[in-house]
Amino acid sequence: MKKFFNIIPGNGSCCLLLYGEIGGEVRSGDVMRELLEAEHAYGRIDVRINSVGGEVYPGIAIFNALRQSKADIHIYIDGIAASMASVIALCGKPVEMSRYARLMIHNVRGGCWGTKEDMASCIKELDALEGILCQMYASRLGKSEAEIRETYFDGKEHWLSAQEALDQGFIDGIYDVDETVAPSPTGKMTAEEIYATFNNRLLMEPQKEKKMALLDELKKNPKFKDCASEEAALQIVAQLTQTAASAETVAAENATLKAENQAFKDKEAQAFVALKKKMLDDAEKCGKINAVTRPAFAALLESDYEKGKKALEELAATKRVIEDLHDDPSKESAWDKRKAAIQAAYDERSRQY
Repeated sequence: MKKFFNIIPGNGSCCLLLYGEIGGEVRSGDVMRELLEAEHAYGRIDVRINSVGGEVYPGIAIFNALRQSKADIHIYIDGIAASMASVIALCGKPVEMSRYARLMIHNVRGGCWGTKEDMASCIKELDALEGILCQMYASRLGKSEAEIRETYFDGKEHWLSAQEALDQGFIDGIYDVDETVAPSPTGKMTAEEIYATFNNRLLMEPQKEKKMALLDELKKNPKFKDCASEEAALQIVAQLTQTAASAETVAAENATLKAENQAFKDKEAQAFVALKKKMLDDAEKCGKINAVTRPAFAALLESDYEKGKKALEELAATKRVIEDLHDDPSKESAWDKRKAAIQAAYDERSRQY
């Protein structure tokens, strides 16, 4: 029986075809065995996908084999990557897609026969599998499992063009093919038409290979020297960007705190100046100092506040009696009040006699 999955050798690299149904023509055991053989002979392996999907667990095994491979894995979606095949495509470094191809995601499907307990168990298993697939998609797209489940596991089939897949983060680039694909009578290619168009293709190199000049340049920096792919370099760039953003946030917060601290210091300094002025004003008012001696005590307060404060406190008040009696010239003085009281007492005694 002719195998749909095989190795096509190249110059310094080889091509592995995943053309067929996962678990059917494309068997996880074959993929693992031929992948290990290819790793010993080639540094780069191009994996080309044209599959309507298939069984979940064999697909997960193929996904893990490709993701853990020591080789430089490049994945190309030639025709269709539907269902489980779309999951396998996630582990490419990078993933490119023909502009004529399609990627499709939907809920896990399955069936069972038996009691209601058997069916409940089947539903539970289907839900668990969807959770696993959500995690795999989420890791690629940088989203949460809940976001993936809500967007793509809503009971509908989600057919994505190459541009849509690129915009949503499933792939890294789009390549063109040489041949012209006949348009569908409906104006939109169906899954069967896509599969039929690309099923007989063995190897089609993209017109534009990804240029590695940027990666080579980045590797000159010690932070990027161990990067085996552009994806790994981009992850480091993302980490550095996040660190820079965090540093900017901290710097902004630090600047705000410094400004608030300076405002507090300015306010405190103003209050201290006002306090020393009040001390001098009170001392001069009660006769402890005068206009001549005030500058000396002001200088002492500036140079040594505690010593100046103590010196002012130890001075004896020499305020004149007339100043006590005339605290406020606009009002009746204490002496006037006293005189009025004496006069009133005298008048009262005079009336009694």
